Amino acid sequence: FFTAIDPAERAAALDDNRRAIDEAATLGTDTLVLVSGGLPAGSKDLHGARERIADALGELGPYAEQHGVRLAIEPLHPMYAADRCVVSTLTQALDLAERFPAHQVGVTVDTYHIWWDDNAPAQIARAGAGGRIHTFQLADWTTPLPEGVLNGRGQIGDGSIDMREWKGYVEAAGYTGAIEVELFNDALWARDGREVLAETAARFVEHAA
Repeated sequence: FFTAIDPAERAAALDDNRRAIDEAATLGTDTLVLVSGGLPAGSKDLHGARERIADALGELGPYAEQHGVRLAIEPLHPMYAADRCVVSTLTQALDLAERFPAHQVGVTVDTYHIWWDDNAPAQIARAGAGGRIHTFQLADWTTPLPEGVLNGRGQIGDGSIDMREWKGYVEAAGYTGAIEVELFNDALWARDGREVLAETAARFVEHAA
């Protein structure tokens, strides 16, 4: 997380992310997805928190480039803004990313977090035009949300999101990279992994391909 005010906490966060970049390079991946952090305890300053994210990106972007890794800012649904990520829309993510070269900083497009936003399709096109769609993730929105809300991502086809529509926006923007189905879901995790994998592949064909 990049939003801490305390200098020691900020330095520790930067060190932690440098290690994550090192690990990404060692694993051979070219992209590190960033969940940027919520409001510091007692703070109500969303703008200040986002500016601290920009400061951190200014330090980490060149370091990541040296290691052959791109940074991808992931906007999270606004319900996470207080404690997990003050970047809530693709507009906000791109406003941050565009301060830096596209080969250093781009965005993650995640259906679970942006499906509600009428501006998101235009922002996907904006990201594609700038070469800034670094990752694309699918998960469905199902209700009721679980306690703690973090592990509420639904299996493709179980919820409210038109996956084929969103995949179409991303493809029209020129993205040809990997598509990740990201299922943080306790009920799915409790099942046999091979069964869930087979189900997910079938659901992708049915609802997104």
